[in-house]
Amino acid sequence: VQLQASGGGLVQPGGTLRVSCAASGSIFSIGVMGWYRHSPGKQRELVASITSGGSTDYADSVKGRFTISRDNAKNTVYLQMNSLKPEDTAVYYCNADVRTTYASREVHWGQGTQVTVSS
Repeated sequence: VQLQASGGGLVQPGGTLRVSCAASGSIFSIGVMGWYRHSPGKQRELVASITSGGSTDYADSVKGRFTISRDNAKNTVYLQMNSLKPEDTAVYYCNADVRTTYASREVHWGQGTQVTVSS
């Protein structure tokens, strides 16, 4: 199973960006999918998560600005980021709780995509 993240880049404060993460390989089902971020000098932070049924959870720092969504048919999770702030600058990582068979379950991580918010 591989998770491929894409969509990061450089954006000005107040701007928008969408990152995507597609899972591929031998997948029976995917449970929770999420986005984490890590910036120098800070601990890795859970940004947002979404269940297979669409229930979402957000870090307080991004509530009202970020939206997580997923396309179960495409095994893809998205993070729409609006009103970006310099403090959102980080490497963003996706993860997914994947079952390759009914009995086999593992958490997989994407490679990370850099998001830089700067004027």
